[in-house]
Amino acid sequence: MSILTDLLNDVVADVDGVFLFSPSGSFHERFREADVDVVVVDTENVVDADTFVELPLAFDNVRDRIRFGVEGAIESGIVETGDAIACSVSVFDDDDADSVIRVRATEDMGAGIYDLFVDSRAEPGVIRDVFEVAIELGKKGQKGKPVGALFVVGDAGKVMNKSRPLSYNPFEKSHVHVGDPIVNVMLKEFSRLDGAFVISDSGKIVSAYRYLEPAAEGVDIPKGLGARHMAAGAITRDTNATAIVLSESDGLVRAFKGGRLILEVDPEAY
Repeated sequence: MSILTDLLNDVVADVDGVFLFSPSGSFHERFREADVDVVVVDTENVVDADTFVELPLAFDNVRDRIRFGVEGAIESGIVETGDAIACSVSVFDDDDADSVIRVRATEDMGAGIYDLFVDSRAEPGVIRDVFEVAIELGKKGQKGKPVGALFVVGDAGKVMNKSRPLSYNPFEKSHVHVGDPIVNVMLKEFSRLDGAFVISDSGKIVSAYRYLEPAAEGVDIPKGLGARHMAAGAITRDTNATAIVLSESDGLVRAFKGGRLILEVDPEAY
C-alpha cells in the first residue's frame, strides 16, 4: 500500500492548484480548508465555489473536459502557463470522482478554443460539431487533396441578408442538422465547391454556396490570409455569427468572432 501512496503523492506533489470537475456539494466542502488553490469546473456553479470556470459543454471525453477547463482558467487569469494542476474527475462513475490526473498548463491550451465556445450566439454543441468537421476535413482533405472551407454559424437570417447564392442551394427544402454523421459527410463533399455554408443557431444547415458580401473595410486580419478569411472576419463584425475557416493554402483552421481572429489550430496537432 505504501507504494500506491507514493504513486498518488507523486501525482499531487507541488501542484499549483486543484481542479474539481463537477463535484458534489459534500465533496467540494472537503476542500474548503485546502492549502492550495481550489477551482471548480462545471457547466454551472451549483456548489457556489469562490473560484469557478464555466464549461460551455459537459464534454463526455475527459481529455476535452480537462483541456477546456484549463484553457478557461488561463483565459480568466486563474492559472498561468507552466502551472501544474491536479484534476479530480469522474471517468467511470458519473456521481463520484474516481480519478486524479496531473496536467500542466501549456501555451497550446491558450490557443483560443475556449473563446470560440463562450459567449457565442449559436449553441455550443453546434460550434463543436462544425469545428470538428473542419478539423477532420483539414486532416483528410478531399480525396487526399487539401481543400478550403468556410462555415458561418449563428445569426443565419442576417448572414443570408448579407450574402447571395452562387448556385442552387441543396439544403433549401431540407431540415438536416450538423452533427449527424451522414450530414457531416455531405458537408465534406460540398466543401470542395465555392461559397460558404450558413448554419443556424440550433445547427440547421440553412444554405451552401453563399457569397458573403459585407464590406471588408476596417477588418484587420493577419497578412497572408486571403479573401475567404477576409469574408469571415467581415461577416462576424456585421452579425453575431461565428466563422470557422479551413485554409486550403496552409491547412490551418481559424475562427473569427466580432470581426477578429480568435483561434488558429493545426488539425494535425489537435
